[in-house]
Amino acid sequence: MRYLPAIAALLLLPLVPAPAQAAPAGTFYVTGVRTGLNVAQSGAGVELHRPKGNEDRQQWRLSDGRFENTDSPGQCITRQLTMGSCSQGDAVHQPVQFGDQWEFFTLSGESRWYLTPVTAQTSPMPADPRLDEMTFLTSHNAYANGVDGGFAPPFVNLAKNQTRGIVQQLNDGVRGFMLDIHQTPDGAILCHNSCTLVSKPVALNVDLQRIVDFLRANRSEIVTVFLEDYVDANTLRAELRKVQGLNDVLYRAEGVRQNGWPTRSQMRSSDKRLLIFTDHGKDGREDSGVLYQKDWTVENYWSMGSGLGSSDWSCYSRWDEKPLTATGSFRPLFVMNHFRDVPFTSTATTDNGKLANRAQQFCQPAARKKPNFLAVDHYDLGGAAQAVGRLNSYVYGP
Repeated sequence: MRYLPAIAALLLLPLVPAPAQAAPAGTFYVTGVRTGLNVAQSGAGVELHRPKGNEDRQQWRLSDGRFENTDSPGQCITRQLTMGSCSQGDAVHQPVQFGDQWEFFTLSGESRWYLTPVTAQTSPMPADPRLDEMTFLTSHNAYANGVDGGFAPPFVNLAKNQTRGIVQQLNDGVRGFMLDIHQTPDGAILCHNSCTLVSKPVALNVDLQRIVDFLRANRSEIVTVFLEDYVDANTLRAELRKVQGLNDVLYRAEGVRQNGWPTRSQMRSSDKRLLIFTDHGKDGREDSGVLYQKDWTVENYWSMGSGLGSSDWSCYSRWDEKPLTATGSFRPLFVMNHFRDVPFTSTATTDNGKLANRAQQFCQPAARKKPNFLAVDHYDLGGAAQAVGRLNSYVYGP
């Protein structure tokens, strides 16, 4: 947890208030800087809730220091943090600005706020975008496809997250791969939960070799791998050494903290076009070129619910200590998970058809950044690639 003090400090910069000025007028989400939670009307009062777009009384019309809930016309937040008539004198709050942050009131220990416009502020995608301006189709549990090899014990292996092998996924335009690796006598092996009783599982080096070979043959492409990492550092190092040509294309994020993410053309010219993130705790494995994910990304909680029935579109961080809104000397890449506990094809088809809506109307304002990776089950169903195309048509800035 050594990174927590640094993150906390960055979230609260700058500390010197700007000259007094009126808060902007418009319709906003009011998001806590520390928690990433939104102010929501709850009965006759207000509470902090997980961001949920337009579904949970979280949109506020701000005018002359008054916060009027869009679902309760004429009702505003009072200085006692109750809901009252907007005509009351105590419905007026005095704003103090700190860069892109504001102070109005204190709620549940949160005193510093972002005002994120409900209507997205966008501009056309530049010809040579930075990495953090692009969006990539990402395959959740990409190895659990039933084509390349086993990934789970009998019967459990019927619940495939994908139905096409890694090579076909690459050819179809998938550019992000979520892989689970487990420690076995044979090295780092791709399995779901455990490799016990798994028939003919695939080693990590096999799928990484497929990706490196693809990058060698397609010099303009960029690929990212996310490791759910249950192996020790030496096992991972040994596995990576088996991949021929890996170091030629491996991107190590050098200079990003000082200069931000590179542009697409810079990554192509350097030929460093493969990023590998690990969610393992820091133990020195970074010297092999993998990047510690919490240092470089934000990621929403992974589950939208069970495999059937209604879904929960709340978009909040899977890491309590790092909200989706976290920023600093560079903009973290945003990994947006959009899948359920069980990957039923019919449900995934429906969910993927709504991917762009959730990304743009729920998760984008919740993170104050455009998703860079849209992670789905059954990427080939429901038009997930079309959603990626929509996000790649613009740059977002709250």
